[in-house]
Amino acid sequence: MIRSRLLASALGLTLGLVAMSEVAHAAEATTTPAAASASERASPSLIVTLVVDQLSANLFNQYRSQFTGGLKTLADQGLVSINGYQTHGVTVTCAGHSTVLTGVHPARSGIPANDWVDTTTGETTYCLSAPQNTLAHGKNTDNGPVGPDNLSASTLGDWLKAVSPESRVYGVSGKDRGAITLAGHNGDGAFWLTDNFGFTTYVEPGQSAEARLAPVAGVNARMIDRFTREAPRWTYSNAGCRRLEGQWTISGQTFDAKVPPVGFRLDNSPILDELTIEGAIELMDGQQLGRRGVTDMLGVSLSATDRIGHGYGTQGPEMCEQMLRLDAALGVFLDKLSTVPGGAIVVLTADHGGSDFPERSSVEGYSHAGRVDRALQPRVNAALKARFGLDADPLVSSAGGFVIVDKDRKSLAEPLRSQVLAAAVELLNGEPQVALAVARDELLAEAAPNSIHPEDLSVRERLRLSAVAGRSPDILRAWQPGLTGQGRIGGAISSHGSPWDYDRRVPIVFWWPGAEGQERFLPMRTIDIAPTLANLIGVEPGAAIDGRCMDLPQFAKGRCAAE
Repeated sequence: MIRSRLLASALGLTLGLVAMSEVAHAAEATTTPAAASASERASPSLIVTLVVDQLSANLFNQYRSQFTGGLKTLADQGLVSINGYQTHGVTVTCAGHSTVLTGVHPARSGIPANDWVDTTTGETTYCLSAPQNTLAHGKNTDNGPVGPDNLSASTLGDWLKAVSPESRVYGVSGKDRGAITLAGHNGDGAFWLTDNFGFTTYVEPGQSAEARLAPVAGVNARMIDRFTREAPRWTYSNAGCRRLEGQWTISGQTFDAKVPPVGFRLDNSPILDELTIEGAIELMDGQQLGRRGVTDMLGVSLSATDRIGHGYGTQGPEMCEQMLRLDAALGVFLDKLSTVPGGAIVVLTADHGGSDFPERSSVEGYSHAGRVDRALQPRVNAALKARFGLDADPLVSSAGGFVIVDKDRKSLAEPLRSQVLAAAVELLNGEPQVALAVARDELLAEAAPNSIHPEDLSVRERLRLSAVAGRSPDILRAWQPGLTGQGRIGGAISSHGSPWDYDRRVPIVFWWPGAEGQERFLPMRTIDIAPTLANLIGVEPGAAIDGRCMDLPQFAKGRCAAE
């Protein structure tokens, strides 16, 4: 089990790193003399994409000096871009994941948010909804039937499968949207953890649930009742995290920042990532990834940082424990990757960043941190109803903004819709807590900006890169920096999703066994990852992309083509 391996890794880190180095040197010794030239090295036999949900660049850098395991290896030996960016403005999980292996912004991936209001039906649509499918574990749980259909762009795995059908492409995660977006349209499997079962997946018409689950059958058999039998305990494994304990008042309730948190569950604890990595190792072994003479791909999306960030904030003992336990778990995983005979390359990034809950931020010197006024939306709705004689609130929240609807949450008829929308934009921009409100259709009429300098994009341009016709809300909005929505203890007390850099800046790290550390201060974007890796394995993107290939010294099939 991975928990015992984690302890062994923590106690024997030095031996592990030495062993990893010896494996890398042994692999080098068995290659041809031409392998000494970085520009002539063969493609790696395994590409691993690690996406740590809500791992901001700030959080990565905050704990960097405390890492002793896998994150230390990546930070010390990898090519580290300390200014990595999700370039768009609505920084949420599904949208951010959609950029990593497609090379395109959400405006072209078709995934602007985790869900959206369909104003033709009045229903909320999940980002990866696929009603024609079923779930392999036989229950309509989680987010219901899902699949990659709503993802408009192809992925690196799709490009690879097009030229190498025998290559294997898998995704594994604590969330369906983490696994599916990394596995792509033509991957061999996308698996995510579900309560009281283990890893599940989606089943398309004509497919067998048993066959779809076969790659994770072994790990599922071992954890079939771990959700209840083990009654997983979350205790301090790092005594230094205790110093961050405290009490806070949130929405009139007292929140105790401590470990274990009150009412914690497996899926909002470090155990979630440890089990996900166990599933990733199962896929590596059972599917012989990187050991069959072709290039394979494994996407691993680790969800616990996001769940803990929402539930407990980013600056308490809970996140401290998560960062250090994740570091240990990734140490085990990198040790495993170092045994792949044909060589593995790892890229680590995040789908978005995040910030702490505002009550703690405000007493730590950030007086602008706070929560959005509960009366703001009712105030705007009251003004709109009075002006247009409406009998229902026309302004309804939708991820990243608002939709203009009737009492059934369906779009108002024209010309009333356009009139109400214009008035709503004017009223919202008059609210001091709103940094910008802009009509989606107005954004779509503008050319998508060149994001090669992501730090220089205006808020309007960032929102443009999130705008998708028919899916983004009628009005995209940005709250002022430091503001977040209402919090509820036992639910979410902090969040993300803004166009500000604490939500956009993420680490981007490339690593392979035997790599030499390098820091890059100039910005890199998550949309640059797919074309960079495509160049490394000698495949062409399937269509026009927004990202660009970036040269990777020491491990490259050749330099990127001149733009």
